Amino acid sequence: MERRAWSKTMQDFMSKDTAFKFEKKVWLATPTIYQESMDYMREAYETNWMSTVGANINELERLVAEKAETRDAVALSSGTAALHLAIKLAGIKPGDKVFCADMTFSATVNPVLYEGGVPVFIDSEYDTWNMDPVALEKAFELYPEVKLVVIAHLYGTPAKMDEIKAICDKHGAIIVEDAAESFGATYKGKQTGGFGQFNAISFNGNKIITGSSGGMLLTDDKKAAEKVRKWSTQSREAAAWYQHEEVGYNYRMSNVIAGVARGQMPYLEKHIEQKKAIYERYKEGFKGLPISMNPFDEKNSEPNYWLSCAIIDESAMCKQVRSDSEALYISEQGKTCPTEILEHLAEINAEGRPIWKAMHAQPIFRMNPFVTREGSGRCATNAYISGGTVGLDGMPIDVSMDIFHRGLCLPSDNKMTAEEQDIIIETIRKCFE
Repeated sequence: MERRAWSKTMQDFMSKDTAFKFEKKVWLATPTIYQESMDYMREAYETNWMSTVGANINELERLVAEKAETRDAVALSSGTAALHLAIKLAGIKPGDKVFCADMTFSATVNPVLYEGGVPVFIDSEYDTWNMDPVALEKAFELYPEVKLVVIAHLYGTPAKMDEIKAICDKHGAIIVEDAAESFGATYKGKQTGGFGQFNAISFNGNKIITGSSGGMLLTDDKKAAEKVRKWSTQSREAAAWYQHEEVGYNYRMSNVIAGVARGQMPYLEKHIEQKKAIYERYKEGFKGLPISMNPFDEKNSEPNYWLSCAIIDESAMCKQVRSDSEALYISEQGKTCPTEILEHLAEINAEGRPIWKAMHAQPIFRMNPFVTREGSGRCATNAYISGGTVGLDGMPIDVSMDIFHRGLCLPSDNKMTAEEQDIIIETIRKCFE
C-alpha cells in the first residue's frame, strides 16, 4: 500500500494509547448530488410540474435509453416496479416456475411472487459471483418447461452473458435482466440492461445514480414500453373519464425525483472512475493477505465497481456461525472472519455489510427449488456419504452460501478520502494478526 505523510488523523489511529474513531462516519455508499439536481427540482417546483409527467421524466428517459443503448426507457417509482412489470410482460402466471439468480437482493425475486410465479434459484459461480451457466443448464434438465430467466449483475459486476444467453436461446427462454446495481457496466462493450428482453435499473438509496427512489424499465420493444407506460399510470383507457379494462399500478416516477437523477447523469462516468479507484486501492492494500476482492471477467467486462467487496481464504477463516438474525465467532491468531472485520469497522465508525444472503437460504424461500452445478441443491447431505457439502470437483456445492460465509462488503463511498481508506485497510489487516 502506498504510504503517504501521516496526518493527525492517521497518527491518532496508529497510537496505541488512543481508541480511534472517525469523527464523521464513513458509509458503505451514499448519494452524490450536484447543483444540476437542485436546478431541475426547482424548475419542477416553479413551473408546478409536481406530478408524474414533466420535462425531467422525458429527458431522463432519453438519457438513460441512450446510455443503456436500448430503444426505450420507462421511468418508474423503483427498480422493483420495473422488474414487476417486466415479469408481467413476460407472461408469468400463477404456478409458473422462473429461474432466478440466487445471490442477490430480495427485490430481484419478489416481483416473481407478485405475479404468482415460483422462483427456482440458480447457484452462483466464483468467477463473477453471478448466476452459474452450468447450474442453469442443469436447471433446464430438471425443469424444461421454464421460459423465463431473471439474472442479476451483483455489485455492479456483469454476469457471464454469452453463456447464459446461449443456454436461454437453446431452451426458448427469455431473459429479464436486473441491472439495478450495474448501470454503466459493460460486457464485451455492451451496456448491462440491454441483454434481456425486458430489463431494470434502480436509482434507489445508494446506487451509482441516485434519485432517492426511482427506477427504469429498459427494452427494445416499443409496444412493450407503451404497455408499461399504461400499466404504470393505473391502466387508464382512452376515454374522457377514468376507465379501466385491466389492472394498473401507481408506478410512474415523479417529475421531482426524475430531476434528482437527471442532474447526476452527466457524472456517471466520474462516479465509476471514483468507485474503480476505491476498488484498486483495496486490492493494493490487501496484498500479502489471505483475502481477495470480488472478481470480474477482466477480458470481457468492465464493472461499475458500485461496491468493493472481499472474500477471505478458507484457510484464514476463524470459526463463525450465523443464525437468521445473529452471528458469533471465535477469534484466532492469524485468522479472521467477516463478522470480526465488520465489528472492528463499526468500532472506528465505518460501515460495512455482509454479502447478500443467498435467496434459497432465506426463511421465505426455504421450500423453493435450488439448483447447483451438480443438480438439485436441496437435501444434498447424506449421513452415509462422506463430503455431502462438497461437489465432485472438491469445491463447495453451495457456492452462494460459501461466498456469503466468507465475504463482506467494504466501505465504498466515493466521498471517502484516500487517508480514510488507508485506515480502513489497516484496520482489516490488524484482524489477521
